[in-house]
Amino acid sequence: MIQYALKCDNEHSFDSWFQSAEAFEKLSKADMLTCPTCGSEQIDKAVMAPRVKKSEKGQTKAPSLKTLSHPEEQAIKELKTFVENNSDYVGKDFATQARDMHEGITPERSIYGEARPEDAKKLIEDGIPVTPLPFTLARKSN
Repeated sequence: MIQYALKCDNEHSFDSWFQSAEAFEKLSKADMLTCPTCGSEQIDKAVMAPRVKKSEKGQTKAPSLKTLSHPEEQAIKELKTFVENNSDYVGKDFATQARDMHEGITPERSIYGEARPEDAKKLIEDGIPVTPLPFTLARKSN
């Protein structure tokens, strides 16, 4: 595992872990990295200090990934909790259900789920109000 300090083209800084340097390069070239603050896909490595292991007596501990180090991370966590507690997860049926509600076929309610990029784009083009969420969806099972 390797941790990189990253920065988007809007100057938002954040850290992320990757399986390897090659994994970072592969994801970067495929435009699969996004800024957690603004969603920009223009991500570059930022200047970072190397982590040098000290002697056993003064050994540096790696930061916990469970600790939220930026206010943006806390806000995203709160948004995720709100969405999950106040909306129905519809999985890969999101685009169909959003369209059916917009057209009055089914009653309106708050939903979240997954949509292919081309389906989400078509919803937006058709004036159906949707937005991408800045977090990974929890897969709910019955």
